[in-house]
Amino acid sequence: MAVELAIVIVNWNGGELLRRCVESVLESPPDMPYEMIVVDNASTDESIDWLRSCGLENLRLLENKENAGFGRANNQAFAASDAPLLFLLNSDAEVRPGAIDTLIATLTADARTGACGPRLINPDGSLQPSVWRNPMNPLEMLAVGFRLYLLLPRRLRGEWLLGFHWDHSHRRSANMLSGAAILARREMIDDVGGFDERFHMYGEDTEWCLRIVRGGWWLVFEPRAVVMHHGGQSSAKRWSYLEKRNVEYKAFFRYQRLCLPRRHVRANLATGYFITLVQHLYRRLLRRTQTDETRQVLKLYTEELRQNLRGRQSES
Repeated sequence: MAVELAIVIVNWNGGELLRRCVESVLESPPDMPYEMIVVDNASTDESIDWLRSCGLENLRLLENKENAGFGRANNQAFAASDAPLLFLLNSDAEVRPGAIDTLIATLTADARTGACGPRLINPDGSLQPSVWRNPMNPLEMLAVGFRLYLLLPRRLRGEWLLGFHWDHSHRRSANMLSGAAILARREMIDDVGGFDERFHMYGEDTEWCLRIVRGGWWLVFEPRAVVMHHGGQSSAKRWSYLEKRNVEYKAFFRYQRLCLPRRHVRANLATGYFITLVQHLYRRLLRRTQTDETRQVLKLYTEELRQNLRGRQSES
């Protein structure tokens, strides 16, 4: 029987969380014929040994000799499968009963839907925001950075800013869904392409989602499908908090350079610099508050803004 769905899991030292991820799929499988493709990014733990010991007929393992990054690893799986549907699932995520079939029903209900994402929850059952504004603009950055959203009614700011401000209570179209769990249509991937491999980690899902929407496809959030996501487990093994923030900001800057008009980029950078400067000065005034993060972010904004003003617009 032909495989209709490929469940793609990128792994790097996933350990116990990878095991729970795979077992959650086995316990709550989709109704259609499927395969699991695990792309391992040169893990040094016992992930690979455990996968081989499972003896699953519908499990394929692609092994990289080095950490190829999230986007490139997913692209490898896209190329390795002919399935018309592909479900990207983080190795630290677990599907809840019926989640995959619910996403499939939502995706296939309208041919214009290119991808859809579930409601993400934290291990304690609380909401993990997964629908975001994309791209951000200076007004939204100011509203968030200085908490001006508190001046607005909760429902209004939720619908405007999304993310942490929205309760994720109803199905809606969006310009950004979390890459932790997303069901994609093969036809859409063939049309707009897979992940941009210039992003090693962070920013690749933001760029991909924007390219999907700009390509005329819909992104749909489906709250009836639930996936539990631990979040940040791989990065915590790899970087310190400040190192992670450095990687995140550099990916954010790269995304802007590649995707937004120079005027928009410059406005965002100037706004981000101003917000960070105020936050840094405020923390210094308090003295009891750590300033390492704001100092680092301020330095990153300064360098990026300088490069932008010198005329640097894109990056190969």
